[in-house]
Amino acid sequence: MTAGLVAFVRARFNEELEKARFAGNVVGSRPERFGVGPEEAAEHARFSVAAAEARMVLLDDTVVPYLGTAGPGGRNAEFQLRLLAAPYVEHRDYPHDDVSARRPGSPA
Repeated sequence: MTAGLVAFVRARFNEELEKARFAGNVVGSRPERFGVGPEEAAEHARFSVAAAEARMVLLDDTVVPYLGTAGPGGRNAEFQLRLLAAPYVEHRDYPHDDVSARRPGSPA
């Protein structure tokens, strides 16, 4: 389950990063169409991309390395993974198991 959930979350985060880049390009190319100035459009685009990239770093650097380890570190990593996956629990590809189907974000 854990490997499947990691792959699922990573795929969603990659999608979010792609969407942020696309939206930034669209709004940045014609900011007046969206009622914002060029500087505001560029700032929002940078923020959206940075937020998406930060989620990827969080997953890859602070969660994945500790999954399956004994003790509090492993339990925290499992809990963090479920929390990161929780917003996507109704996604058609969410890899449900008995625990996550009943309590998204619950520790294993």
